[in-house]
Amino acid sequence: MKKVILILGQTATGKSDLAVKIAKKINGEIISADSRQVYKGLDIGTGKITQKEMRGIPHHLLDVVNPKRGFSVAEYQKHAISAMAEIIKRGKIPIICGGTGFYIDTVVNGIILPEVPLNQKLRRQLMTKSAAALFVILKKLDSARAKNIDSKNGVRLIRAIEIAKALGKVPRPKIFPQNYKFIKTGLYLPADKLKKRIEKRVKKMFQDGLLNEIKNLKKAGVSNKRLEKLGFEYFNPTYEKVVSQTLKYAKRQMTWFKRDKKIRWFTSPSSAFAWLQKQLAK
Repeated sequence: MKKVILILGQTATGKSDLAVKIAKKINGEIISADSRQVYKGLDIGTGKITQKEMRGIPHHLLDVVNPKRGFSVAEYQKHAISAMAEIIKRGKIPIICGGTGFYIDTVVNGIILPEVPLNQKLRRQLMTKSAAALFVILKKLDSARAKNIDSKNGVRLIRAIEIAKALGKVPRPKIFPQNYKFIKTGLYLPADKLKKRIEKRVKKMFQDGLLNEIKNLKKAGVSNKRLEKLGFEYFNPTYEKVVSQTLKYAKRQMTWFKRDKKIRWFTSPSSAFAWLQKQLAK
C-alpha cells in the first residue's frame, strides 16, 4: 500500500517548513490543504509559501482559481486525489500539508460529496449576509447539518445552503475506501507560544504589504463582501483585529483536529521530522 504523509495543525506552527524539509529528504511533492491558498492573489494574508521557501519542491493546489468565484470542497477533493496519483506515478511520495481539516478529511476518509453545481445567483444573494444570518438560514433548511458546521465560516455556510436548497437537505456523506496508508503528524504549540508566533506573523503581513494586496484584489474586481467571505485579513483589517481573529481560527482548527485520534502530535518540528522518517522506513 502506497504511503501518503499528512502534516497538519493550527496556523503559524511551521507546517510548510516541515513539509519542505521532509520532501527534500524523501523525494516528495507537497499538496496544499488550505481553503484560501487555492485562490490567486491571496498571498500575504494567507501566509502562502513563497517560491524561495519552496526550495525547488513542487507544490500542488496553490493559486488554482480566481478569488471572484467559489471553489467547493468536492473540487478540492478531485484535484487532491488526482495530484496524489500523479505524484506516486512519478515515483515520489505525496505530502498533504495544511490546516483546513474538512479538506483533509474528504481526501483521507474518501467522503463522497454531493455533485451540486455552484449557483452564482444564490451565492450573490447570500454573500450580502453575515455568517450569523447564514447560519440561521441553514438551520431552518437543514438543522442536522447546522449542528456540525463551523457557524462562523461564511464560505462553508453558503455551500451548505446551496446544497440544501438543491437537494432538500445536505445528505449524509458516504465513504469509499482509499488505497493509501496515511501517516498523520500534527504540529502543536502551547497557547502562549502560539499567540506570540501569530502576533509576529501578523506584524510581518502588514510590513509585507497586506493593505496593498487588498487594494489589488479590489482593482481586479473582488467585492468587499467576497473579501469578507475569503477571510478576516481581507476585510477592513487592523493589526489587533487580525491577531484576535487568527487566534479564534486557530482554536477552531484544533477543535476539529482533536477528533482524530490517529494524529501523532509534536511541539518540535525536528521531532516530527525524525518520527516521519521512522514511519516511512517501516
